[in-house]
Amino acid sequence: MRQYATALDGVKAAASNIGAERTRPGSFNALAVLYYRSPEFRNLKASTQKSRRRTIEGFRREHGDKPLKHLGRQHIKAIICAKAATPESANTLLKVLRLMLAVAVDVGMIEQNPAAGIKRFKSRGEGFHTWSEDEIARFEVQHPIGSKARLAFTLLLYTAQRRSDVMRMGWQHVRNDQISVRQAKTDKVLLIPMHPELTRVLGAVPKHNLTFLLTDRGAPFSSTGFGAWFRRQCDEAGLPECSAHGLRKAAATRLANAGCSTEQIKAITGHKSLSEVARYTAAADQERLARKAIDLQIGAEREQALSSRSTRLDKAECN
Repeated sequence: MRQYATALDGVKAAASNIGAERTRPGSFNALAVLYYRSPEFRNLKASTQKSRRRTIEGFRREHGDKPLKHLGRQHIKAIICAKAATPESANTLLKVLRLMLAVAVDVGMIEQNPAAGIKRFKSRGEGFHTWSEDEIARFEVQHPIGSKARLAFTLLLYTAQRRSDVMRMGWQHVRNDQISVRQAKTDKVLLIPMHPELTRVLGAVPKHNLTFLLTDRGAPFSSTGFGAWFRRQCDEAGLPECSAHGLRKAAATRLANAGCSTEQIKAITGHKSLSEVARYTAAADQERLARKAIDLQIGAEREQALSSRSTRLDKAECN
């Protein structure tokens, strides 16, 4: 048994060193191998690791053999500026390089982090399109209750969760009038009261499956598969700009329009910071506050008009 354990440890060690013997010491490739073994990378969620590895490997293909000691601030700025046509991609790369080079500083590969302090590109848009009430109504007309598309739509809109969480939901997560969610991205546990519309739609869902949503083959969706499938459901409804994540934003917007505080919205969406919630609800808050401001103005003007009229009448009676 001891020999088996020793052999198993050897296999694990070899697996963690894959590619190490092919890297040039002091190169970006060497840093990548080191970073993949670091707590900074291994403590990330699997989905985050996957996306971060995609960014790193893309950079390695072009710059992997280059020595880190020659990588200066001017080089980082030139690499990021070359991606100006895709600012979000440039910002993602800058973030990853900043994190990796911080590890390089910690282990003594370089003395300073050349990516520290380099400015990001300003975002050109507001991210995923937020569904309007008209678009929500059009989807509901196209996909009636009882259809898989309507079920997915209702789960997304009335739980305000990401697609990675919605596609894992099942009857085992329903507790009385609440649905329990452990968010895949944050590992945060939420208990969300079920909206009457969600209860109504779930009433047509069988209780013998592990998840509410299944593929045509009767298996749970993958994240990519669900995204592509829901994209087609939106297209069938004539909604090319709409997406699964846009319903999460629509849910937050509805809560803001109802007058919910940022803390109340966070209790539903699971966002960590107030700034994240504000990003989703800024437009809704602006419209609501602007309407209240105009209502106050109109009320004040009416009072002023009534006061002026009363003054004129008093003067007329005196004459």
